[in-house]
Amino acid sequence: MNSTRCSRGIAAVLGIVCLLAIAGPVSAFTVSAEGVPDETAVGQEISVTYTIDDPFTDAPDEWTLAGETGLRNVSWTVTVLRAGNPVEDGETTAGGQKFTRDLAIDNNGDQVRVELVGTVPEIEEYTYQPEEQYLVASLSQTTGDNTQEFQNDTAHHYTEDSRAAREAIASAQGAVESAPGDNSDARDDIDRAISAYEGENFENAISLAEEAQSQAEQAQQSQQTTQMLLLAGGAIVVLLLLGGGLYWWTQQGDDYSKL
Repeated sequence: MNSTRCSRGIAAVLGIVCLLAIAGPVSAFTVSAEGVPDETAVGQEISVTYTIDDPFTDAPDEWTLAGETGLRNVSWTVTVLRAGNPVEDGETTAGGQKFTRDLAIDNNGDQVRVELVGTVPEIEEYTYQPEEQYLVASLSQTTGDNTQEFQNDTAHHYTEDSRAAREAIASAQGAVESAPGDNSDARDDIDRAISAYEGENFENAISLAEEAQSQAEQAQQSQQTTQMLLLAGGAIVVLLLLGGGLYWWTQQGDDYSKL
């Protein structure tokens, strides 16, 4: 009897596994993104695509999709698809930094694609740390009075001058960190370079950063010179000891020969 019960249990488990295999993976509301940058130059045009799969799974049958961006000269294209093809009246376009699009399960869509094109905005305030960021895009779902953001992407933006200054400061910081000693003067120059950067005085920021790096490299070189002198001095002492030992040994040999 125990064997029979065990066999039935195994058969039941196998049946469940087969049903799951036939049904396939369970779908869920998911979002993927393409083209989201880590950093961009001011004025650069970027293109980003978001794909919302199964927009009505674990979600209301009707809801409003909203998007927002910090880009300029913006174009949004929102397309509702079914099996990869747009549904009837499934594509809408919008300009401006915000858009909304009502979605309903009756449209029979299983995917929503949001395409965004725009240019990177000017930097309103320069900050070295944290680095300057702008909103690439945020997407949210609104049902009644309830709004929930489900995607938010930001990126660093820069100008040619600000990037050069940032790189100079970062290089100086690395040199000071690896140099021996306190290097307080060099650290003060870095602090002043950061202040100049945040005041948009990039030429002065680069000059101060280069001065800090020069001081750090001099400290590093001084330490290496000192180490070389110490090694050389140690080698001389060893040679003198060896020479003295050899002289003593030869003198001892002379004494034995006299005996």
